[in-house]
Amino acid sequence: MSDRITLVIATSNRAKILEFRALLSDLPVDVVGVSDVLHETPAIVEGSESFEENAELKAKTIAAAVLVLTLADDSGLEVDALGGRPGVRSARFAHDRATDAENNAALLAALAEVEPEQRKARFRCVLALVDPWAVPGSPLLSAEGTCEGSIAREPRGGGGFGYDPLFIVKGTNKTMAELSDTEKNEISHRAVAVKALRPRLAALLEHRSRDAQRIASS
Repeated sequence: MSDRITLVIATSNRAKILEFRALLSDLPVDVVGVSDVLHETPAIVEGSESFEENAELKAKTIAAAVLVLTLADDSGLEVDALGGRPGVRSARFAHDRATDAENNAALLAALAEVEPEQRKARFRCVLALVDPWAVPGSPLLSAEGTCEGSIAREPRGGGGFGYDPLFIVKGTNKTMAELSDTEKNEISHRAVAVKALRPRLAALLEHRSRDAQRIASS
């Protein structure tokens, strides 16, 4: 496939966009964020308690606004000792406009009395891919990925974003923030989800490329 296709990531989080750009670097897509193609991002109210529904809502809303292939993820941290919280409210755990530092502080406070062996957690990511030019009624493409670990007692590492400084990756003694970008992109929840989605995304890109070549030669 020689023709490159624009893929909009339905987020304003630049760190997340860069992560997707690295994860999809071997495919013929130009990965951009919403702010790269829209002056004003449509309001999206993530009211569902489901990662799947939130990802689908974001993908459909942005795809309808930009009329470009759109990939959305809804991801978060699930802590067993907190009954799966913060879950879909991971970005708003401390309050609705919380910073990463505030969310990390709120998580540490919630787990202050919890012993190390009871601090098991996982990052979860659900991806939804919407092609605004697909045949009406075509199934939405989705995939899921998880990364198991536990919660440290204090932040460690200077990389990543979100809860990365607190999340100790299972099988290592490193937090996600202590991993290199290459290491993180091998085992993260987003990396696992992208790997699961990749065959279907590649097939869609191949189909798009064949259609473009047919139109060009007609």
